Amino acid sequence: MASVTATLKNGTSVDIRSRQFLWRSDEPPSAGGADSGPTPYEFLLGSLAACTAMTLRLYATHKDIPLTGVEVVLEFDRVHADDCIDCDERANGVIEQVRSTVTIHGELSATHRARLAQVASRCPVHKTLDRGVQIIDGVNFPDTED
Repeated sequence: MASVTATLKNGTSVDIRSRQFLWRSDEPPSAGGADSGPTPYEFLLGSLAACTAMTLRLYATHKDIPLTGVEVVLEFDRVHADDCIDCDERANGVIEQVRSTVTIHGELSATHRARLAQVASRCPVHKTLDRGVQIIDGVNFPDTED
């Protein structure tokens, strides 16, 4: 199980802690922030990109495929449903989508390239986002005297 704790600091700056790691998220000045860290969507994309690269590395190592590098470029956007040719669902006229470009380096055979192309979309984070995730919300108000 993964777990993080996010604590609001000044303005929109948020400190995030997971295990022994501490990092910060913020919004750019155009959104009212101080730009002291990546935005939440940038972290979401970073999670998917990291998982994709790691999955390719682990698979290639396990199968003795001569992978020398991976670059994952992801872009998040909202498009009007009428403009989205590949979209099946229409949610209030807007579709949220992630466009992925994975570049895989190495002296790879056609068989290796075909298999790595399949593996690129099979990392655990990709699967979770693709299937959708159930969010169970809970809100506490410890300073209330009710």
